[in-house]
Amino acid sequence: MTSESERDYRVGLGGAAPDGELDEGVETRHFEVALERHGERLDKLLVAHAGEFSRSHLQGLIDRGCVQVDGLVAASASRRLRVGQAVSIELQPTDESRAFTPEPMALAIRFEDEHLLVLAKPAGLVVHPAPGHWRGTLLNALLAHHRGASQLPRAGIVHRLDKDTSGLMVVAKTLPAMTALVRAIGARDVRREYLALVHGVVPAAAFSIDAPIGRDPVSRVRMAVVAGGKPARTDIARLACSHRISAVQCTLHSGRTHQIRVHLASRGHPLVADSTYGGAAALGVERQALHAARLGLSHPVATHPLAFEEPLPDDLAPAWAAVCAE
Repeated sequence: MTSESERDYRVGLGGAAPDGELDEGVETRHFEVALERHGERLDKLLVAHAGEFSRSHLQGLIDRGCVQVDGLVAASASRRLRVGQAVSIELQPTDESRAFTPEPMALAIRFEDEHLLVLAKPAGLVVHPAPGHWRGTLLNALLAHHRGASQLPRAGIVHRLDKDTSGLMVVAKTLPAMTALVRAIGARDVRREYLALVHGVVPAAAFSIDAPIGRDPVSRVRMAVVAGGKPARTDIARLACSHRISAVQCTLHSGRTHQIRVHLASRGHPLVADSTYGGAAALGVERQALHAARLGLSHPVATHPLAFEEPLPDDLAPAWAAVCAE
């Protein structure tokens, strides 16, 4: 069965519309309330005349003032209609359908050729459109950055960083490069090292956390170490410790959602300022203290080695220095 959001997404990309859409993707439909619809709710009537959109989206159009009854803006989705009343609706595309559009944005590019680019993502930038973040993402920026991005799945994005994680990412610019990079990541041939500030005293000896990760059975917005989850391994090395906060280096051997955050929290060491996993703010840090500092890979086409290192951003550097100074 197709979900409402999936249906709206397809329609916004050019699904059937009997009266023909305007260039801007907005169509206005007019109709009268038929005898058999007398007394029906406005939102239910709209579904009958614009069934390719979900009821929730049509209710949103009512809230935005896009629906008129007898020439006056309708204010309530629950309004009961009378036979013969004239109804018009301005059918605007859904937010989802507008998500995959180019948006020029300054990118901190550290390397680029015709096959790939490496960039430093700032904290706060969402990588891929999702509910609540349909615009202003890295994907939108990539679509504006080079024409070939529109021909690639996810605009060439082969791995992600959480919204509030900063640091290095590699992005493909061609399909052969994307295929090679996805295979390299799957084969663990791409080295990704992170720096993190975590609560508590992490053991001085380097260690690995090898524990499966899946959706938290209690909270759907969290991940957790769960039996039956996907295999995940993170290597941890403590670099310094003071103020009961440890500075650690984390090396990924897999790329599960929230992997470093979940693994460290499962050992009683949540990241500083990671409220989702129980980490309180400290030392002036107000977002999860995680930074993708090093990236190593073989060029997906030329095969020569590539290595990059990105310094800590200004919002993390002072706290890192404070922990490492003692």
